[in-house]
Amino acid sequence: MTRIADAFNNNKAFIAFITCGDPDLETTGAAVREAVKNGADLIELGIPFSDPTAEGPVIQGANLRALTGGVTTDKIFDFVRDLRKDVTVPLVFMTYANVVFSYGTERFVKTCSEVGIDGIILPDVPFEEKEDFAPTCRKYDVAFISLIAPTSGERIAMIAREAEGFIYVVSSLGVTGTRSEIKTDLKSIVDVIRGVTDIPCAIGFGISTPEQAAKMSALSDGAIVGSAIIKYLEKYGAEAPKHIGEYVKSMKEAM
Repeated sequence: MTRIADAFNNNKAFIAFITCGDPDLETTGAAVREAVKNGADLIELGIPFSDPTAEGPVIQGANLRALTGGVTTDKIFDFVRDLRKDVTVPLVFMTYANVVFSYGTERFVKTCSEVGIDGIILPDVPFEEKEDFAPTCRKYDVAFISLIAPTSGERIAMIAREAEGFIYVVSSLGVTGTRSEIKTDLKSIVDVIRGVTDIPCAIGFGISTPEQAAKMSALSDGAIVGSAIIKYLEKYGAEAPKHIGEYVKSMKEAM
């Protein structure tokens, strides 16, 4: 978990989300390395799932392409093991409870720890059910990363007090996807979080332009970008990594 803290020590953290296996794991590896080379401080790796309820059409498409290509959780673990030979930034998995349950929670988290995964994000697990996973994560020193949404209301402080790694602040209602404008009063959410914990918080959902990244990172400790990166993979396939590198560089510079 110390690697996650380190990601936020160099000013504002740029967090890139990439779906594993879209269009193949070789391209995923190249995309991760280009993102890191160009300033990404932390990488979220999506483990594809057949029913990704938090995702909009862009990341749903990435899940479908990856699953159609034959990617599996075991292949992704092997991929991370190889990635860790030269990638030193924090890596966290974003996936769904069913993926972890079907693999076996203890086996999944233990393997995360062994291959060098620093945390996991399960967007379909509400705060009240996190004890199905959090104790196992603590056992293996893998952060169970909490999400706080605009609808969390009076639960914001409660979730923040128990947070580990970093807090994923959801910018908008609905699913992932680029947005032309983010209208949520995020400052008040971040103020509540900062009133109860020193753990960093980063804002995600809808961020796609350097201007948005600058605005969100001014409010919080970092910005999370997914759909805008996945669009390059959808458009360019195996040629996407160089475009992703250029994009990440422009976002990081804006922050």
